[in-house]
Amino acid sequence: MVGKPKVVLGVSGGIAAYKACELLRRLTESGHEVRVVPTAASLNFVGEATWAALSGNPAGTEVWESVHEVPHVRIGQGADLVVVAPATADLLAKAAHGLADDLLTNTLLTARCPVVFAPAMHTEMWEHPATQENVATLRRRGAVVIEPAVGRLTGKDTGKGRLPDPEEIFEVCRHVLGRRGPASGAAGPDLAGRHVVISAGGTREPLDPVRFLGNRSSGKQGYALARTAVARGARVTLVAANTALADPAGADVVRVGTALQLREAVLKAAADADAVVMAAAVADFRPAEYAGGKIKKKDGEDPAPVALVRNPDVLAEISAERAREGQVVVGFAAETDDVLANGRAKLLRKGCDLLVVNEVGVAKTFGSEENEAVILASDGTEIPVPYGPKEALADVLWDRIAPRLAPRRA
Repeated sequence: MVGKPKVVLGVSGGIAAYKACELLRRLTESGHEVRVVPTAASLNFVGEATWAALSGNPAGTEVWESVHEVPHVRIGQGADLVVVAPATADLLAKAAHGLADDLLTNTLLTARCPVVFAPAMHTEMWEHPATQENVATLRRRGAVVIEPAVGRLTGKDTGKGRLPDPEEIFEVCRHVLGRRGPASGAAGPDLAGRHVVISAGGTREPLDPVRFLGNRSSGKQGYALARTAVARGARVTLVAANTALADPAGADVVRVGTALQLREAVLKAAADADAVVMAAAVADFRPAEYAGGKIKKKDGEDPAPVALVRNPDVLAEISAERAREGQVVVGFAAETDDVLANGRAKLLRKGCDLLVVNEVGVAKTFGSEENEAVILASDGTEIPVPYGPKEALADVLWDRIAPRLAPRRA
């Protein structure tokens, strides 16, 4: 792309339209040229003057405005990305059926760039078969339709249908734009139609009501894997153990605490998954006994030894008993010495298809925004990934997973 990336921000008529102001701010402040195309209904929530002032560009709704510029054709043709946030059930239906009764729907028909929809509506509307069929149609055509978040909706209702956080929608947009090839135009969503399960974070094994055995994992690498998979079109189930991170836009997040809880959640989600990526740091051991009350310190006495028992080996279990034929299983190995030798032995022992091996320590990997690793494959190949953002490692890993996936089911 030459110059500033050109982004069209479509805004349809839902109460979440006000959140699009934050998305617009993040896009403009990160160097994107943004043209807001609101629907007439959305102007009941945020006025045209607000969009024009925040974007520095006109924000009309009709094809009859500035006709000499042919906006219903030119806006879509010149865009590097179109993102619709919020996308109502009505807007999704029009887009799926190729209707073009205003400037936004005309823009969607003429766009030849990646298109991202961030739906927001009541749970019943999202779950209605008509909406689900429209979403499936759009995804089949190559659009990225982000799964709504779960939370407070209009009024007192709570459920799935909430617009994801604007910051997380921005991350999806940034990633989709980043995957555009300089010569080939838009890189298609290579994980479209796929269900991937990702574990992230670190499990905690309780010793008493206030203490636990844990580890330093922040979950950032697993969350980076989830964000990149969403941007590549996948349906993502993220099993998150003890993280303090914002939910990635479009991922269904299942929160767990212990290794046993993580095992249960991963096995359930993996039943229909095309790929399972075990990025979580799962405790190998747990206390043999749980003290119902806080273990007290006694003057002059050493504490009693803590007996440990082994936790189930979730990665080995999933590798040995794959839920469906062709399921790709990926593990992570955090090592402190003899990194590659230990990684190769672990790959053989676990039976997974790929193993991401990295060196960890107090100031390495855990909690950092960067990572460095080697991806070991069951066929003996090794792919070094140089030090860089965890998102970059995530993309390299998905690049290796995608060709291994079984043919899509009809």
